[in-house]
Amino acid sequence: MKDRVQIHDGQEIDSALTLMAQAIYERHPSDIPVLIGIRRGGMPLAEGLAELLGLKYGQKITLGVLDINLYRDDWTRARSFPKVGRTEIPISLEDRLVILVDDVLYTGRTVRAALDVLTDFGRASRIELAALVDRGHREMPIEPNYASFVVKTLPGEIVEVEYLKNGPERGITLIRD
Repeated sequence: MKDRVQIHDGQEIDSALTLMAQAIYERHPSDIPVLIGIRRGGMPLAEGLAELLGLKYGQKITLGVLDINLYRDDWTRARSFPKVGRTEIPISLEDRLVILVDDVLYTGRTVRAALDVLTDFGRASRIELAALVDRGHREMPIEPNYASFVVKTLPGEIVEVEYLKNGPERGITLIRD
């Protein structure tokens, strides 16, 4: 049986997103970013950040979502038939500041794949990474520009994020064998 321990609750996630939005705004007070959430876990977080940043910038923040399944370097090992979702980026990213958003940063392979997808939408002036949780164990030289929680894990452990703005099950859970 797996041991599940909630390490952060929904209110802590809300506070973390508020601080992350503040950090993004302070770093880029006059360069309004485009937020791109990595499907699935990054999208609700990108939506929350877009809402918070919209208040800071005084305008709606452009929001997109991308699916990296066909760009993964391990998709043939992960599953025989990957479930591919839609990538929806409503504008060209040419010369734009892009904040890529994901829930958990682990090996870096998901982010590497996301960077490959983003190049199909134009050459951004800058791409930064916002991850709610950085759990280490990198296999690629990728580090977040913004990370709310650093969770030290063992390779067999899993960090699960449940975040829907008004969902009943919100929090960050550490799962051990």
